[in-house]
Amino acid sequence: MHKQPPNTPSTSAATQSGRYELSAQDFQKISALIYQRAGIVLAAHKQEMVYNRLLRRVRALNLANFSQYIQFLEKTPQSSEWQEFTNALTTNLTAFFREAHHFPILAQHARQHKGCFTLWCCAASTCEEPWSLAITLAESLGLGPGRFQIYASDIDTHVLEKGKQGIYRQENLSMLTPEQLQRYFFKGTGEHSGLVRVRPELAATVSFYPLNLLSPEWKLKEKVDAIFCRNVMIYFDKKTQQTILSRMANVLQPDGLLFAGHSENLSQLSTDFLLQGQTVYRLAEKKK
Repeated sequence: MHKQPPNTPSTSAATQSGRYELSAQDFQKISALIYQRAGIVLAAHKQEMVYNRLLRRVRALNLANFSQYIQFLEKTPQSSEWQEFTNALTTNLTAFFREAHHFPILAQHARQHKGCFTLWCCAASTCEEPWSLAITLAESLGLGPGRFQIYASDIDTHVLEKGKQGIYRQENLSMLTPEQLQRYFFKGTGEHSGLVRVRPELAATVSFYPLNLLSPEWKLKEKVDAIFCRNVMIYFDKKTQQTILSRMANVLQPDGLLFAGHSENLSQLSTDFLLQGQTVYRLAEKKK
C-alpha cells in the first residue's frame, strides 16, 4: 500500500503533484466571498467539495494555488470569473416532479384564479422544475395564450442555459404518461435517440433569466400568484432567510402561495406566511 511522505497534504489539500493547496485560511476566505456574493453558508465539512469544484478554475486561469485565485477575485471585482466562481459553488439537485405532493395543490390554486396565472420558480437549476410546473399548469388551464406565465431564474448561468434548451433523457420523464410525453415533448431519433426536447408551445410559457436572490433588484415584471422556492433556504443563514422571505411577501399577490422544500420550516422565520399544507404557505393578510 502506497503511503504519503511525511508532511504531504491530503488529497483535499493538494493534488498528487503537490502543486495545489487549499489551506484552512483559503477555505475561510472563499467561504466569506461566496457568503458576500450569494448568501451561501459553507460549513467546515464542505472544504473537500470546495477544493474539487474550484480546482478546475484555478487550472483554467493557470494559477499556482488557491491563494492566487482568491487574490485574482479580490483584485477584479467586475471580472466574469465571479460568475464562474458562483456557478462552481452552487449545488444543483433537481428532477421532474420532485416532491410530487405540491403539484396538485398548485393545479387547484391555479384553477381558482381568474386571468393569467403567474408563477416564479426562483431556483430553476437545469429547469426540470419549471417544465414540471408548466406541464401542471397546461394540464389545468390549457396552453392557450394568456393562460399562464412562468418566470424561471437561477444564480448559476450554466445550468440555466442548459435548462433553457429543454433537452433531457427520456428515462428521466418516466412519471409522465405516454400521452403527456407526446403532447409536450419531441422524441429524438438517430443519434439523438433516447433524448426528448420541450415542444415550442410549452417553451413559450416560460421566461428565463439569471438572478441572485441577494441582488437589490429582482426585476420581476409583475407580482406573481405563486413562488416555488424549494430547498433553497437551507443554504442561507437565518438573517438572509428572513430578508428573502420578506421580499418574497412583497412580490406575491394577496392570495399567493409559497412552496418550500421538504426540510424547510418557514413558520419559524417569518410572520408573513401561514402554513397551508405540507411545506405550502399562504401569504398572511396585512394588518390594518
